[in-house]
Amino acid sequence: MTVTSTHQPSSAPAPSARMDDVATDLLAALARLPRDHPRRAALRERAIERLLPLAQHLARRFRDRGEPFDDLVQTATLGLIKAVDRFDPGRGTDFVGFAVPTVIGEIKRHFRDRTWAVRVPRRLQELRLMINDANATLTQRLGRSPTVAQVAGHLGVSEEDVLEGMEGARAYNATSLSAPVAGDPAGTALGDLLGADDPGYTTVEARTTLAKALRTLPERERQIILMRFCGGLTQQQIADRIGISQMHVSRLLSRTLTRLRDELSTAI
Repeated sequence: MTVTSTHQPSSAPAPSARMDDVATDLLAALARLPRDHPRRAALRERAIERLLPLAQHLARRFRDRGEPFDDLVQTATLGLIKAVDRFDPGRGTDFVGFAVPTVIGEIKRHFRDRTWAVRVPRRLQELRLMINDANATLTQRLGRSPTVAQVAGHLGVSEEDVLEGMEGARAYNATSLSAPVAGDPAGTALGDLLGADDPGYTTVEARTTLAKALRTLPERERQIILMRFCGGLTQQQIADRIGISQMHVSRLLSRTLTRLRDELSTAI
């Protein structure tokens, strides 16, 4: 039995899951008491404690499957408590036969709801379980892995639903980005292979936009900008080369920069 299987285990209890007479008497006495009886809480607690080995036995079936055993016992105990609260010996049902499906169901819900690396809709979680069962059944019947169409026909769903369920199943397990790449002697981690934003693209884009804006300027203003910010000349050096005053260069720079800002903000 695998965690992903929807097959219900047999309700026939193993020897370690059988009840003793004390537990049977406690459940019978509990059933006879009204819900508001003052002795009911203590009697219920004694019955649950007496039946804890059953929860531990069922939790043990699912150990070594990626979940801490203590968590499985806690989940199984929750299912046991639900079974104790719902059990009615007057219906003639054996408690163990009644409790086992309840406890197993609680453990399966724990795996379904708590162990997915990425949360996916419950519909896809349940569809994944159905697909796994269908694959196992059809593989045994056909002697090979079934096609998507065969799985869809077996389940009575569309091929798109099967593909969606298979895609959702990938979220069940995740691989750490720190994990080494298989077969790489250098010990490269998966995270090392991920791309990152290259700041050079932003620079190239800014230069392209600026070049377009510069072409809208008159020739003299464009030359002043290039001499100031590309040639590194001072305002006085620019004034000497062009033959105007340094004050005039300052005014032209201020006006041209304002125009460039407006052009760039419009382009962005």
